[in-house]
Amino acid sequence: MSHEHSRKATAPIVIAAIGVVFGDIGTSPLYALKEIFNGHHPIPVTPDNIFGILSMVFWSIMALVTVKYVSVIMRADNRGEGGSLALLALITEKSHNRVVTWVISLLGIFAAALFYGDSMITPAISVLSAVEGLEIISPDFKAYVLPITLVILTGLFFIQHRGTDTVGLFFGPVMVGWFSVIGVLGALEIARHPSVLAALNPMYAIHFIGDHTALAFLALGSVVLAVTGGEALYTDMGHFGRFPIRLAWFGFVMPALVLNYFGQGALLLNEPAAIESPFFHLGPQWALVPLVILATLATVIASQAVISGAFSVARQAVQMGFLPRMLIIHTSGKAQGQIYIPFTNWTLYIAVVALVVGFKNSSNLAAAYGIAVTGTMLIDTVLVAFVMVLLWRWHPLLVALVAGSFLAVDIAFFAANALKIPQGGWFPLVMGLVAFTVLTTWRRGRRLVRRELAKQGIPMQAFLGVLGSDIHRVSGTAVFMTSSKEDVPAALLHNLKHNQVLHERVALVTVETTDTPYVNNFDRVYLHRMEKGFMRIVIRYGFMEDPDIPLALESCKRFGESFEIMETTFYVSRETVIPGVVGRNIHPWRARLFAFMSKNATSATDFFKIPNNRVVELGTQLVI
Repeated sequence: MSHEHSRKATAPIVIAAIGVVFGDIGTSPLYALKEIFNGHHPIPVTPDNIFGILSMVFWSIMALVTVKYVSVIMRADNRGEGGSLALLALITEKSHNRVVTWVISLLGIFAAALFYGDSMITPAISVLSAVEGLEIISPDFKAYVLPITLVILTGLFFIQHRGTDTVGLFFGPVMVGWFSVIGVLGALEIARHPSVLAALNPMYAIHFIGDHTALAFLALGSVVLAVTGGEALYTDMGHFGRFPIRLAWFGFVMPALVLNYFGQGALLLNEPAAIESPFFHLGPQWALVPLVILATLATVIASQAVISGAFSVARQAVQMGFLPRMLIIHTSGKAQGQIYIPFTNWTLYIAVVALVVGFKNSSNLAAAYGIAVTGTMLIDTVLVAFVMVLLWRWHPLLVALVAGSFLAVDIAFFAANALKIPQGGWFPLVMGLVAFTVLTTWRRGRRLVRRELAKQGIPMQAFLGVLGSDIHRVSGTAVFMTSSKEDVPAALLHNLKHNQVLHERVALVTVETTDTPYVNNFDRVYLHRMEKGFMRIVIRYGFMEDPDIPLALESCKRFGESFEIMETTFYVSRETVIPGVVGRNIHPWRARLFAFMSKNATSATDFFKIPNNRVVELGTQLVI
């Protein structure tokens, strides 16, 4: 009975995972083989080449997705969460070597930055490749491909503020239909030419590489299109869990993908001219219109998953101190991961529209695709190697064998994609470098701000020692938000200096972000009573949680302290950063960038969900 119940509970999660996790890799058959044989480095459509390429595609999927991500890297979860920043937090928690921690941090941050470059290209190439199916129906539709693509993408980004909770109910069933259709289409073509299954033998890939080394190396730059989205399996692990994702991959998604790729290969063996769009030529003429509609729906869902992933990474970056506070809107009262970040949404939208207008077709976009994905995959291998040593305690020889094998494959794919930098690969790299600069500048700037505040700070114990009875105390409670757990908050000193009063009860509240995705309610709040009506409260949040100070203060009842929010005054210090001219601590242009970000950050009042009518904001100037 319990087994039956467990199976019923797992099925909806597996279907939901198929709808969200596999959208990117699931829509790759639309353009992968087309780009390999008909792209910027076209390969002659001969039987030997078809067998060699199919073998390379199949074993790339097996090596990079099945073995590397599904079997190995998904074991490296941070309390159930995955992704580069979660992996970074996991390793830095265990690493006690400053140099190693510094290197790991830079790698993790750059992987997160590359993700943004990738998340800009995925919606553009996916939707564009689906709409290009109209050209197969009739060449007259060619002029409408770009406008229709832009309309679909614009609608997608404009509905983000409504949330994906309701639309998400359709994601799973639509993608189940998608994988079923592409699997059946591939299987029907394979049935006509079953000899194509011989390409499952890795010797075909080995012989192709041996006989056409230069051509095979160029082909790797397009073969990677078949595995783009494989890293999403790890990133989205926290939403669905390891087991449902693995079950969906092995039981449904991978077989459907392999059947479709081999079906396209079988079609090309018989009709080499079908290379203009082997995916759409798989279907009968009468099915073209429904297939274009289904493909468009699938690519919109794939794009939605990438956009939601960008929101999730942005929230992690804010919580971990890599980005300034931003407006984060929860679009669902039930699903914790359903969030909307306006700044991230519209930044992505502008970039996606620019890509579609600038590159004009999916083949040109394919030249820009791959460099960010392979860069992320390479960094993930390095990070997981540290996990193998620090957490799993694997033998060094085993680490060298497993991680070394992954690294060799990753480097080969990355090098092949590096050749595409002049044709468009520069775009995700530039976007990644911009994101990396922003992330590291904010983290460096915040450290300098904390250092300057520490220089000006007065130790709390010394302050309490000189606090005399001549200070006028007024009734009520004052909460001072402070990043320091030792010094007197600047807002408290300003209030005392200008108003010359203190409340009867004063709480110094510090918010900490832990290296774990979530913090249980029992460990959320720490309270320490001091003399003269003062208390220090530390509130901890995981990097996947959103702070809510009034809600957290309710937990203080177990310590014998209660806070009536409408009778409590919150004091918040707002630092105005002035860039220094010398640039000893940070380059002047980075100081100006930090000052700009600091000025435009969401206010602490909104970010911490403090009622606006209970806040007193006091400013201070800092030179960095």
